[in-house]
Amino acid sequence: MEAKLAFSQDSPPISIICAAKVAGIPLTVDPSLAAGSAPTLQFGFGESLHGVNPILHFIARGASFSSFSGQNAIEFGHVVEWLEYAPMFLLGSEFENACSFVDGYLASRTFLVGHGLTIADIAVWSNLAGIGQRWESLRKSKKYQNLVRWFNSIDAEYRDTLNEIVAAYVGKRGIGKSPSPSLKEKVHDSKDPSAPEVDLPGAKVGQVCVRFAPEPSGYLHIGHAKAALLNKYFAERYQGRLIVRFDDTNPSKESNEFVENLLKDIETLGIKYDAVTYTSDYFPKLMEMAESLIKQGKAYIDDTPKEQMRKERMDGIESKCRNNTIEENLSLWKEMVNGTERGMQCCVRGKLDMQDPNKSLRDPVYYRCNTDPHHRVGSKYNVYPTYDFACPFVDALEGVTHALRSSEYHDRNAQYYRILQDMGLRRVEIYEFSRLNMVYTLLSKRKLLWFVQNKKVEDWTDPRFPTVQGIVRRGLKVEALIQFILQQGASKNLNLMEWDKLWTINKKIIDPVCARHTAVLKDQRVIFTLTNGPEKPFVRILPRHKKCEAAGKKATTFSNRIWLDYADASAISKGEEVTLMDWGNAIIKEIKMENGVITELVGELHLEGSVKTTKLKTTWLADIDELVPLSLVEFDYLISKKKLEEDEDFLDNLNPCTRRETPALGDANMRNLKRGEVIQLERKGYYRCDAPFIRSSKPVVLFAIPDGRQQGSLN
Repeated sequence: MEAKLAFSQDSPPISIICAAKVAGIPLTVDPSLAAGSAPTLQFGFGESLHGVNPILHFIARGASFSSFSGQNAIEFGHVVEWLEYAPMFLLGSEFENACSFVDGYLASRTFLVGHGLTIADIAVWSNLAGIGQRWESLRKSKKYQNLVRWFNSIDAEYRDTLNEIVAAYVGKRGIGKSPSPSLKEKVHDSKDPSAPEVDLPGAKVGQVCVRFAPEPSGYLHIGHAKAALLNKYFAERYQGRLIVRFDDTNPSKESNEFVENLLKDIETLGIKYDAVTYTSDYFPKLMEMAESLIKQGKAYIDDTPKEQMRKERMDGIESKCRNNTIEENLSLWKEMVNGTERGMQCCVRGKLDMQDPNKSLRDPVYYRCNTDPHHRVGSKYNVYPTYDFACPFVDALEGVTHALRSSEYHDRNAQYYRILQDMGLRRVEIYEFSRLNMVYTLLSKRKLLWFVQNKKVEDWTDPRFPTVQGIVRRGLKVEALIQFILQQGASKNLNLMEWDKLWTINKKIIDPVCARHTAVLKDQRVIFTLTNGPEKPFVRILPRHKKCEAAGKKATTFSNRIWLDYADASAISKGEEVTLMDWGNAIIKEIKMENGVITELVGELHLEGSVKTTKLKTTWLADIDELVPLSLVEFDYLISKKKLEEDEDFLDNLNPCTRRETPALGDANMRNLKRGEVIQLERKGYYRCDAPFIRSSKPVVLFAIPDGRQQGSLN
């Protein structure tokens, strides 16, 4: 009985096609279904089957040999389990785990189930083949020997049958979608003919290793996030490795708090890495290398005062210590290592070229003394390598193939390569990308630390900070941050980005799903008495979001005395008909005033009136004891200038007012808000709950979330 297999052209079900070939069941294929559609097996008599596993079970039962679905009920149960497990190989993040698991399982087995070929073997084999180049690279290695043995045995037995299918449906990158489609589109499918080429130089699929190397001297900020996500993208694109390495070479600035929070932020961004390492893991080898360079005459000890050394480097003047003997240098190196008074006056410098126009090559510092305890190794060392010395060394030792660095380091690329050359280590390719700069924003950790230490902000998670934790606390969804960064791609062009663009993306994510609530400003409200309103308050259950059922329900109280915001009351004229949102229309009969200030409105409900004819649609709250005290918090930029020039001091451009709190009253349902929950206060904007309800004397704290429109200054 011939059947037609219909599927989407972008995701052919090769496990079904392979299984049918092996089982001897004829199929005609029709790759015409819409993208994302499940495969369908259509029979001539009008019946059909939908989905990969139901079709595989049908094929197994109709196979020319009975054991294709197992020899007995127990084996059949195991076949079912493997069919459910097989798609794990197609999940990029789980691929290696799946390979490792099945490799161990096959250590003493020839087939996945029982002692003969089953449809479970074909399903797993097909999915591995469908991975494309990533699997082929592993297949040539010795990493998963049992898995490769099993794969090759099936390949040898059914080579002509299966390879024909693989050749027809699987490209080098396999079936399915790129793990980072937004960036993929940006870097490969840009309509801009001047878009930069972003292939990593000399990169080979399966042989790329990149690293994200933050210094643990602060929290991850939006600039670091771009670097981290680009490393993630290239690791996935080239099916390579990603190392997270903490560049912990300055004990005076670093701490375990920063390490823990950097890892937390990396996890928040959804970045999966292969290993976490520390430059401090390599301190012994780095010291050996420094001593080796001294012995080779490629480095020397210098006791020139810091400011004088800086001036000599700028002017191309050689240090008086440059031509010291190797013995003198080794003696002073020992003083440095022991942390003696003499040693503390010295540093190690590379002997490169003091006349080079590129000043980074003018004998850079390799090692300096520091007796502060290190957050990992305590007081074991008195000397620490500089970033310029440690980075190329550790990159080479860890097998990094491509070092992604922001273009601000461009002038130091020549230094990086020269140091690798002097060390006798293999070349590591540098790939540059533009640093992400935001308007009205400081990204220097030294400057951000000033705000923390001087109590200008709460801590590193303050909503005014550009740290990942800060902007998430203000109400930014991580999904919006990732979209924002990936939309920029891997451009090398310097860019100063507007925050409005990021918050606009965020609004598109939160608006369709966040619950709606109502609030009036506590010190700017007016009572509205409805003469024909309900004698006793009553409650209706309404949706928290009219277009999102998942947002849940809320209880809304209706009464004959309701609160309006003063701004709304002052916009109303006597005799005007207005709409009370979620209730109906009301007509203003009287406006009471004292000393030019509105004290009360009096009117009557006109529920049969048309909401289409009213000019003002106003929010309101019943005058009941259950209203929840709120503190609505707005934020402004920490600095008052859009972009600081290099010669400008940020301390001269501090914004005098960056936080404003406004007391308000919210509907009774808001006592159920959870920390981190995002809501919309009708006609006021979006807010994130930072401090939920505890008791009536302590307000719920809501942080205002920008929506992408230009905001006025708080000053």
